[in-house]
Amino acid sequence: MKKLGEPQGLEKAVGSFVLAGFDDGARRGQFGSQPAWRRLRELGTELWLDTGSLEEAEELWTGEFSALTTNNTLLNREVQKGTYDSLIPEARRLLASHGLSGRRLLLEIAFILNARHALELVSRFDAFVSVEEHTDMAHDVEAAVAYARRYHDICPERFIIKIPFTPAGLLATRRLSADGIPVNHTLGFSARQNYVIARLARPAFVNVFLGRLNSFVADNGLGDGTFVGEKATVASQHVVSELRRAGRSPSRQIGASFREGGQVCALAGIDVMTMPPKVAKEFLELKIPPAQIDDRTGARYEPPLKAGVDASSVSLHTLWDVGDELVACMDALEGEDVDAFTPESLLEHFASHGCADVLPRWSAGQVATSAAEGKIPRLENWREQLASGEVALDALMNLAGLNSFAADQKAMDERITKLL
Repeated sequence: MKKLGEPQGLEKAVGSFVLAGFDDGARRGQFGSQPAWRRLRELGTELWLDTGSLEEAEELWTGEFSALTTNNTLLNREVQKGTYDSLIPEARRLLASHGLSGRRLLLEIAFILNARHALELVSRFDAFVSVEEHTDMAHDVEAAVAYARRYHDICPERFIIKIPFTPAGLLATRRLSADGIPVNHTLGFSARQNYVIARLARPAFVNVFLGRLNSFVADNGLGDGTFVGEKATVASQHVVSELRRAGRSPSRQIGASFREGGQVCALAGIDVMTMPPKVAKEFLELKIPPAQIDDRTGARYEPPLKAGVDASSVSLHTLWDVGDELVACMDALEGEDVDAFTPESLLEHFASHGCADVLPRWSAGQVATSAAEGKIPRLENWREQLASGEVALDALMNLAGLNSFAADQKAMDERITKLL
């Protein structure tokens, strides 16, 4: 995308439109408490709910929760329910008066929907909210920075901007972090990805989408899937904590994509958990006494694999090992004028330092294969590339995540288009 030209007065008009009727913290102090959640907070874990649904959050929210996180998938559910059917035509009329049409009109309406829904969550739950950019921004540094700043201007006290792990996303996040804008750098799947993100981009938060890692192993018949994501999350927590203690990054670790209640206990003590409501309910139904919930950040989880499965042949080690070569790659990067880098020059740096599998150049065929698979890659399509080291599992999971979010974004865009 080329740099966006702004019709005169557009940003101010959109900001006013989005903020109309917003009441920050209207329900401050009206939430109860829950002993198990309280215990997790005592262990140093910040609690978020991974939902954009007001109804789901209302059922579970207590004073121990501090944030909600939305994404293209979750917002799409609200749009598909018809929640914003009346708002979309109003937004169209405002934008048309500023001369917007076509794709630019659609991007601006998506921005309005994300911002308005996030403000509703802020107001209802006195919460911080992660808001995600349109997937068109994932490979465009200037557009990602511009829209992130606009989100921040609308609600600087409560909005955390979600930007995905891509070369462009890294560079955009680096600029935003330098300006003090909190970024939740999303779609991370490994300790080494988060090592790169934390050192290079220095966001407020990094992620491991742990449930999808477990699903990859289980769905492809490599094992039952247990402890894969847990091991990756604990490893990433350790890496990120070490960088933070050394003063090299402010980043905090989020455990994301929880799939069942037991994982909450298994990861007690990590910096942040963002839990789907279903998982939060399952955890409470386990009725674990708070005294039995202990810090698990020192746990040594070992995923059980089926007999004959070679973990290295499917690149499992890339989920939890950082490696000396990558450390050297990042050390060398500190000697460069990174702020002058383009996404291409960042790719070239990683390739020239033997780390092309961390930030790969995907072919059109690889992207198409991944898009057809959905969230979880099919091993039969990638077995040889994983075994040879041409493709790394953490990078493959990131590609699948990007494609999955893009598919949900497309569905939302189509609904919006019908209402225009």
